[in-house]
Amino acid sequence: MQDLTRFSPISRAVIVVAAIAIVLFFVQAAASIMGPILLAVFIAIIATPPLRWLRRKRMPKWLALAVITFALFEAGSLLALVFTGQLEGFRDGLPDYQKRLVLLSDQIGSWLEGVGVDNAREALREIYDPTLAVGLVRVALSNVRGTFGTGLVVLLAVIFMLLEAPGLSAKLKKAFHLTDEGEARIQRVSSAINHYMVIKSISSLATALCIWAWLRIFGIDFAVLWTILAFVLNFIPFVGAFLMTVPAVLMALVQTDLLTSLLVALGYFAVNTVIGSILEPRAMGRGLGISTLAVFLSLMLWGWVLGTVGVFLAVPITMVLIIALDASPQTRPIAVLLGPKVTEKSDPKEEKNTVGGAAE
Repeated sequence: MQDLTRFSPISRAVIVVAAIAIVLFFVQAAASIMGPILLAVFIAIIATPPLRWLRRKRMPKWLALAVITFALFEAGSLLALVFTGQLEGFRDGLPDYQKRLVLLSDQIGSWLEGVGVDNAREALREIYDPTLAVGLVRVALSNVRGTFGTGLVVLLAVIFMLLEAPGLSAKLKKAFHLTDEGEARIQRVSSAINHYMVIKSISSLATALCIWAWLRIFGIDFAVLWTILAFVLNFIPFVGAFLMTVPAVLMALVQTDLLTSLLVALGYFAVNTVIGSILEPRAMGRGLGISTLAVFLSLMLWGWVLGTVGVFLAVPITMVLIIALDASPQTRPIAVLLGPKVTEKSDPKEEKNTVGGAAE
């Protein structure tokens, strides 16, 4: 294989971009397989520190693995059970909510016609399709059942990965002739993912608890369902905060009045601002090592490549990609472009260490 340094900078960039494009198209073609595998890899990385802690407490390896497996299975089963139960209850109450929503749309249309908007009621009736909500709930229920089966496959993959984890470092060192710098880079990837996922999980749990308390104050129906949605959607950058707000505000709108709905929306905005924009960035320390634009683009890219799994794992996958690109002089410019803002007075060595250095 020829050395890339023999080519001009433009030629090297074209070769690297072409190679990345080929890999992405391959991953997209195998998304149904790659998605669960990547999800299992990230879960295994998160579960490795607790497993090591149990081993340091002199717990037998098989028992420590059984404890981790039981905890993961119970957490997933409980989440799926509660979510499915809440969603089925919401489906049963949909006819009443639809009637209220139709009445509300007529009231809004009448108000719009009163201020000079012609045929507003007819236009709103054409926009609002009562069967759409029922279809969405049915799709969600079917996806939950399918997700549970996929979750079992992911859990099995996590178990096998945790079994291989103790000897993985030695295998990688022998297979790829890793230097001390290469081993440190792999450890850096693992630490960065753990740091991000732990902080994100804590902030998502805090967001969900605050949302639950706020919805309970106003007596909004199916508060647990909107709480679970808030916890899950908080892992999605940018759009997650909006997606978690809309269903609860619509429920408040058809159940109560406009003032209560505005207060519910204000509560969501306050929680997402305080936790997502103030506390979480401080807890992350020096940041994710990814530019804001790169986070947004990665959300679209990995969502296109891997579907739903890619949307939730967009940030950690991009973190790993930046650290991998930073390893080679030929691909380091791409890592710098995807990385955080670079100031003119920054030390080049420090800049290099901050790329993907969320956990450092």
